Amino acid sequence: MSEIKERNLDFDTVIERRHTNSIKYDFAIERRVVKPGEDPYSLLPLWVADMDFKTSSFIQDELTRVAEYGIFGYSEPKEDYYEAVKNFYRRRHHYDIEDRKSIIKIPGVMFALGMAIKAFTNVGDGVLIQQPVYMHFVDVIEDNERKVVSNDLVYGEDGRYHIDFEDFEKKIVENNIKLFLLCSPHNPVCRVWTREELTRLGEICLKHNVIVVSDEIHSDFVFEGTHTIFASISEELANKSIIVTAPTKTFNLAGIQIAHAFIKNPSIRRAFRKQIFATGYSQVSIQGIVSTQAAYSKGEVWLDALLKYIKGNIEFTDKFIKENLKGVKLVPMEATYLAWIDFNGTGLSPDEIQDRVRNKARLWLNNGIFFGNNGEGFQRLNLACPRSILVEALDRLKVAFNT
Repeated sequence: MSEIKERNLDFDTVIERRHTNSIKYDFAIERRVVKPGEDPYSLLPLWVADMDFKTSSFIQDELTRVAEYGIFGYSEPKEDYYEAVKNFYRRRHHYDIEDRKSIIKIPGVMFALGMAIKAFTNVGDGVLIQQPVYMHFVDVIEDNERKVVSNDLVYGEDGRYHIDFEDFEKKIVENNIKLFLLCSPHNPVCRVWTREELTRLGEICLKHNVIVVSDEIHSDFVFEGTHTIFASISEELANKSIIVTAPTKTFNLAGIQIAHAFIKNPSIRRAFRKQIFATGYSQVSIQGIVSTQAAYSKGEVWLDALLKYIKGNIEFTDKFIKENLKGVKLVPMEATYLAWIDFNGTGLSPDEIQDRVRNKARLWLNNGIFFGNNGEGFQRLNLACPRSILVEALDRLKVAFNT
């Protein structure tokens, strides 16, 4: 009997996503990115971080099996689910999750950040982040009536972002910080923090009794360097941190709503769980359970092919920008599939840059200002799409900025 093989390895075919309730494609009017009377599909959307590719056929088959069964009752994963999670992190990241109890199922990464904010800070407290950073870090802090404190990343002469460690410690002391939200790898600046950088951050947090919540949802998209899971650095940091990740970014399952928090420290785990229970949240869906187990136990052939394709898109984008867009730079993409593009060298104002992207190139990208004031003049472009779509987008930028 021949082994069943992965079927969904064609990343070049364009899949029609319009009229599918896709946030990426179908909500231009609701999100006010087109003017009244304009065709809502007149913009090419390369903004939100989901992919235009079918997920692994093994995941698709499991979801089909569940759908055909037709009963969607309360569900919980068995031991083989947790083994699949543990084995995946052991294989891909050389990280051992010793205790199954340390794996907490949650609907999403931002949910975890919200629960940590409620568990370990009080109303009015400062929560530390590093801007420019994923915009919803700010939202989840402010919506929980806490204060945003930013240790702004430094955009170096080498074109990469770096951490100002002296300012990091100063911000902790001056604002009596209890909680730090780390983005690792960093979205949108594409940095894979080195073990040395993470260790130094961790030592400062230990010194001042700061709990670290590490958003590592992009950890499977590393193209330069090696991702270090924050809790793997030392026993002390493992006991002072919450590692949050998910199969959803990796396997294009964002709509499934499943993620994990790895929490070694029992007291931190209890406080975190208490906030989950306070929301009335209980079981995850059966779709989340079966898709995660299939992803982590059978999806790596698909994932490896995907990474190769995205790497090709990164290289194509870098070459195109250097050859065709004067004054524009692609920040080196050590990780993620979200290009962070610097238009400041064009001599245009941030508003003029946004106008050319939106109204001349007719592209729906993420304006860098949404990631923090130090994101002015940047745009974030999603490269997880068929090459033909990427070529169209880059050609539109070429015309818009060379006219």
